[in-house]
Amino acid sequence: MAENLMNKLKILADSAKFDVSCSSSGSSGEGTGKMGSTHMAGICHSWSADGRCISLLKILFTNNCVYDCAYCVNRRSAQTERASFEPEELARLTMEFYRRNYIEGLFISSAVEVSPDHTGERILACLDLLRNQYGFAGYIHAKLIPGMSAELIHQIGLRADRLSINIELPTEEGLKRLAPQKQLQSILKPMNQITNTMMEQKTLKAPGHMHPLMDPSVSQTTALDLSGSRRRFAPAGQTTQMIIGATGETDQQIIHTSEKLYHRFVMKRVYYSAYIPVSSSSLLPSALTAPPLMREHRLYQADWLLRFYGFTAEEILPSEHPDLELEMDPKAAWALRHLEHFPIEVNKASLEELLRIPGVGEVSARRILRQRRVASVKAEDLKRMGVVMKRAKYFLTCQGKYYGGKDLVENTIRGQILMEERLRYRLTGGEDQQQLSLFSGSGNWIPESYETGREGRAWPSIAMTEPSKGS
Repeated sequence: MAENLMNKLKILADSAKFDVSCSSSGSSGEGTGKMGSTHMAGICHSWSADGRCISLLKILFTNNCVYDCAYCVNRRSAQTERASFEPEELARLTMEFYRRNYIEGLFISSAVEVSPDHTGERILACLDLLRNQYGFAGYIHAKLIPGMSAELIHQIGLRADRLSINIELPTEEGLKRLAPQKQLQSILKPMNQITNTMMEQKTLKAPGHMHPLMDPSVSQTTALDLSGSRRRFAPAGQTTQMIIGATGETDQQIIHTSEKLYHRFVMKRVYYSAYIPVSSSSLLPSALTAPPLMREHRLYQADWLLRFYGFTAEEILPSEHPDLELEMDPKAAWALRHLEHFPIEVNKASLEELLRIPGVGEVSARRILRQRRVASVKAEDLKRMGVVMKRAKYFLTCQGKYYGGKDLVENTIRGQILMEERLRYRLTGGEDQQQLSLFSGSGNWIPESYETGREGRAWPSIAMTEPSKGS
């Protein structure tokens, strides 16, 4: 039994590494007197270099799929080893890992076995065991399958902290070409249901620009779980993921799609997954031999500008600039195209103006405002406040003094910024960006309850860094 379980764990954990849409922040579910916590202090925010959270047991329920999406490693026609968990197996495995402090929660996704509802019912059974039989009150992120019934989505949402549905590709045309069995409306409908249900429970404010229609067919009643405690529906909100590089969309199309998702469905995050050439097809780009990780990185920085810096998609990528610059972060690229707004005096600028300065992040901008209530900000204060002066010096003045050289000339500033970026890259040796594997390194681990007398071994250590946030 232990050997069979370990084999399933290897197969399904490895298959899940291509899904990046798991982030564990934002939930404050109630779990007093039970095991686990969804509060920020109870979840370890560790990230790999390309932004993947690994504090959760990240697993597929099954990789047996009836779909044949061209880009997917688990597609029906792929020659790959298949496995499926039983609900009881995955629930017990999660608890064993949690008790040994190897994980702090669960990220569960799945291929489509038999049908969306069949797979959804098995996932629901697993989550029901965790919440109501084992009393697990820790973080759970559940990936929903387009085509599931509204009632299944609602029941899973009452047991999970965060829900997500992959939009898969940035445009409907790309989806039709590479995943013809998936329909855009079957993806948007559950997103709409999740948003509506959270609005009904007053855990979410109405979207800013596009108000989704209330679906009268969806039950909005807050249910009681078997233990009698009231659970909120998806208290940590919803996310989605799109694959980058498998189709020919421009960065402008991608960012505009993300902006619409944030406005219409109030997404917590849109994740970008650099396409990994794991299969051969005439529909896929033949020239791509490695995932476009730098493009993914720049898209995350542009996404950060959308979410926290007050930029619009049109500002980040106007029609005459349809793609992001790979050598320069999008805020610096925007500033160089709009030098008429610079330099900005840090002792007079508003918060909105400060956030437009490359090298000034949200935290450092607020520190500048707080300091100004007491005394003027001096040049030596800026670095202590977290301002990246190597970039910011070209776009600000402090007490009337400009520190970026003689002239505010685009080509001169661009050359200086690019030279510093290349020097930093050489000094750090570049970034070793890889897909995460739970089984990298030596040794395997099986809970003692599954194999008597065998000692458990800790997971191999993996170096983590905080992703760049596009300041």
